[in-house]
Amino acid sequence: MNPYYREYSQYLKELFGCKVQKLSVDMAFSCPNRDGRLGTGGCIYCNNDAFSPDLEKRGTPVAEQIERGKVFFGRKYPEMKYLAYFQSYTSTYGESGRLLDYYCSALTEDVVGILIGTRPDCIPDELIAGLAALERSHNTKIMIEFGVESMHDRTLERINRHHDSSCAIDAIERCSAAGFPIGVHLIAGLPGEDENDIFKTVDRINALPVSSVKFHQLQVLRGTKLAQMHAADELTDCMSFTPDSYARLCARIVKRLRSDIAIDRFVAQAPADMLISPKWGLKNYEFTALLHKCLESGEPY
Repeated sequence: MNPYYREYSQYLKELFGCKVQKLSVDMAFSCPNRDGRLGTGGCIYCNNDAFSPDLEKRGTPVAEQIERGKVFFGRKYPEMKYLAYFQSYTSTYGESGRLLDYYCSALTEDVVGILIGTRPDCIPDELIAGLAALERSHNTKIMIEFGVESMHDRTLERINRHHDSSCAIDAIERCSAAGFPIGVHLIAGLPGEDENDIFKTVDRINALPVSSVKFHQLQVLRGTKLAQMHAADELTDCMSFTPDSYARLCARIVKRLRSDIAIDRFVAQAPADMLISPKWGLKNYEFTALLHKCLESGEPY
């Protein structure tokens, strides 16, 4: 048991009563911030291929993607149960009936739940009701993960999110009221933010019905508006982290975050050929060891 914070793996084990592995599903969803409904450029940091680089499976039937994942993990962990993770772009953006068909088709043998990643402005009441009905009819668990990124409206405007913090609060509260465990995604080091801004975002998350959180450092990826800004030296008001300084920041976040909220991760790892900055060269477990060293020291961070 981690003595410093609630680990996401332990949270899932408590929620499902067994060890659970995420299986990422990519159905080539779109995004209202890319297809013209809200905008065409997307968020300034977003290159979706950085976290779903397996282009071969994109658009492959859901059940087939799930079975491939089971084969991969089942060789080593034959007793494993699975969570179908609809991750890429905005996985609630579309006609509700079609989306529900996708989610339902993921519920093959040994899949005990569905995790859906989305934006706060793409979760209509009609879909929430459909998800609740699906959960009841299939005796499964639906989880929702929102890209919140920051709770400061000036930041959300600057990074081209096309929604504000009140939209995130509303989406979290409506989905929680329907009984879905809620995860949020937050980015440290966004343009114009300092440590106090990050802590204020954490404080606002603490006040919401949130079960888990993902943190990561801002990464400059090829093919993004952020990369253009980086090349033009327009990111002078972004915090610059080393692994040590980011570990110290994360230690302060751990101390501030509500203790029942599980932490999924602290860092992101984009493919090396896509990453411009920062190039730390650390694996997740190496950063976690660095963080734990900070937490063990008991010294001011």
